[in-house]
Amino acid sequence: MKILLIRPRPHKETIGLQSVMICEPLELMTLAAVLKKNNHNVEIIDMIIEKRPLKNIVIEFAPDLVGITGYISHIQVMKDYARKIKELNPNIRVLVGGVHAEVCPEDFADKNIDKICSSAQDLYSYVGCQDTTPLPPFRMLPEKYRKRYYYLFHQNCALIKTSFGCPYSCTFCFCKEISPYSARDIDSVIAELQQIEQEQVYIVDDDFLFNRERLMEFAAKLQQLNIKKKFLVYGRADFIARNEDIIELLKEVGLQAVIVGLEASNQEELDSYNKRTKIEDNNNAVRILKKHDIECYATVILGIDWDKSDFEKLYQFLNNLDIVFVNLQPFTPMPRTPYFAENKDKLLIPYEESEKWDMAHLVIKPGKLSVRAFYAQIIKLYYRITITPKHSIYMIRKYGFKVTFNLSIGALKVTLQYIKKMIRG
Repeated sequence: MKILLIRPRPHKETIGLQSVMICEPLELMTLAAVLKKNNHNVEIIDMIIEKRPLKNIVIEFAPDLVGITGYISHIQVMKDYARKIKELNPNIRVLVGGVHAEVCPEDFADKNIDKICSSAQDLYSYVGCQDTTPLPPFRMLPEKYRKRYYYLFHQNCALIKTSFGCPYSCTFCFCKEISPYSARDIDSVIAELQQIEQEQVYIVDDDFLFNRERLMEFAAKLQQLNIKKKFLVYGRADFIARNEDIIELLKEVGLQAVIVGLEASNQEELDSYNKRTKIEDNNNAVRILKKHDIECYATVILGIDWDKSDFEKLYQFLNNLDIVFVNLQPFTPMPRTPYFAENKDKLLIPYEESEKWDMAHLVIKPGKLSVRAFYAQIIKLYYRITITPKHSIYMIRKYGFKVTFNLSIGALKVTLQYIKKMIRG
């Protein structure tokens, strides 16, 4: 069977993080490995990078089946792709999948979609795969794609997943709704790493820094086999704060940066999210990462009832920690979390406009600020934290002028999107 796997381009209304990061379509690469083993003719198309129109791609490849993946913000785009494909040839079967389809399949009910896959196994069964044993992802993507994948300063970056689900239960988080936590055997992870040509590797586990013994085994085998990679991972502040020896060990084997969910600047807000961390954990985690020259990419949730003084408090908190990079996420009541039902009557953006549910838009009407004022505070805080002479010099010295300049252009594009939202109110 000829199978076309598509990663969609974000909707024009989605605030585009692809301006500062484009990561490999790991889920499609994983599917492709099993499909190819079962003798299917598979092609992966990344519409974020691809220049050809969808129509031309479908006509040229003439697939029997098209699989499309995406997140909540891609729902309308995926449905639009399905419609266009059926208009070209109604006999082409269209399947959709991904984490949102797995948790909220009803969002993809559409006459142009033949099947909503709740798992990879759904796809394998649909196309008659006999051997569905998990395999390392198919990594032979076109060169025009591979050179374009990056995450901030991590250029030509490959992805690997070593565990599934999240072992914690933060009330705001969608990850815990996807699957129970399970971790891969370290030997299989090491074997996959040995197949990755790129030096930069982004470990996309929901929480890589979780099990001390597993991390020590991971580091030991990297050293034993002399595997030289530079890693970007997700990790919780409390683990970092209480396991400095593990952080130091991981630094020795290539840990370059950690995405840390600080989430809040005060204990009351942390407790309201069931984060089960302390403000002291945030402070100590950032201190430890800085001590060992590991970049900290902080994420913070912006309270919907904040006023200007709350933004100022957050600025003081981040400034005191000397945070350089921060992702500011307006509180978003994701489906299947407790907050969704609680806030259905307060939505500023209807759920049907899912392209704006990107963790960057204001989804709920602010309680104390106007929409324009709230967006203005977001822009102001980004620039007060990141675009300062001190931090600009730091980035240029550490990462070089060219990479810093390119990232600055991407950040400017995101800023312009925010300004448009602010003007529209």
